Amino acid sequence: MTDHRPGLDPAVAEVRLAVRGALQSGATVVVGLSGGADSLALAAAAAFEASKLGVRAVAVTVDHGLQDGSADAAAAASRQAEALGLEARVVRVEVGAEGGPEAAARTARYDALRKTAADLGALAVLVGHTLDDQAETVLLGLARGSGGTSLQGMAAASDLDGIALVRPLLGVRRVTTRAACAAQGLTVWDDPHNDDASFARVRVRATVLPVLEAELGPGIAEALARTAAQLREDAEAFDDMIEETIEDIVEHAEAGIAVSVAALAANPAALRHRIIRHVVASEFHESLTRAQTLEVARLVTDWSGQGPIDLPGCRARREGPRVIIEARG
Repeated sequence: MTDHRPGLDPAVAEVRLAVRGALQSGATVVVGLSGGADSLALAAAAAFEASKLGVRAVAVTVDHGLQDGSADAAAAASRQAEALGLEARVVRVEVGAEGGPEAAARTARYDALRKTAADLGALAVLVGHTLDDQAETVLLGLARGSGGTSLQGMAAASDLDGIALVRPLLGVRRVTTRAACAAQGLTVWDDPHNDDASFARVRVRATVLPVLEAELGPGIAEALARTAAQLREDAEAFDDMIEETIEDIVEHAEAGIAVSVAALAANPAALRHRIIRHVVASEFHESLTRAQTLEVARLVTDWSGQGPIDLPGCRARREGPRVIIEARG
């Protein structure tokens, strides 16, 4: 049964149906609201569905303070949330510089959403990423050559330091969220940063995807989203295999981890490389590039007496029948 009935706009019905599945009766949720079409459509749907399920939904607008008028835009978004029947809050944050402006703003935003959710005892934080956002993420990962992890795109649900981060609209197109806002008479705020071509994501959105659609035919965004879903399934299967394998081939060394050379060599390259990356990530909380991973793998597959390999936060070396990955002194 859906909300598609005479008088209900199809775009509104599609967004509401997507959001309904993300709500748990009687729970508290935080809805991230920027005032843009995606988050505004999300907030409107959350308000409608929450009232039927006994859910407490609180809209939180994060003011990054990065542009003139940001406080006014945040206040306007908050007022629309209240008009929809949601509780609403505005949180002002200080944005650092680490990782560049886009990454720093994202870090500050998610930290504010998480802290507010924790204060409210919320079960989840809902954000308005759409299928178009997923397609852009996959294309950016492909362009950077950052491997299968990036090509998996965004998960429909992930962990935000103990609170669920949920993206109910990952299967919904951006044109649908904008249509849903128009059908409900909601005033959309268009972030000027979304038109700033200095950001790679904006160039993908405004130029790359439209060119692909024009040259290869419609459905590119959906195809990229399907690819992300398939790669995520593959990655989950690999992760299960790695967890089982690591128990048998890894042991603790004095300052790190020792991995059996024979066991690594016996595994296919894809699994061997994932084991190496997994060990470094879990033990030293660092990510390896493909080039770094291949250099560590050469200690197994192409050993000719080479010395230790310096890696982010650690060092790898061959010691007889084992590869030792240890903290750098």
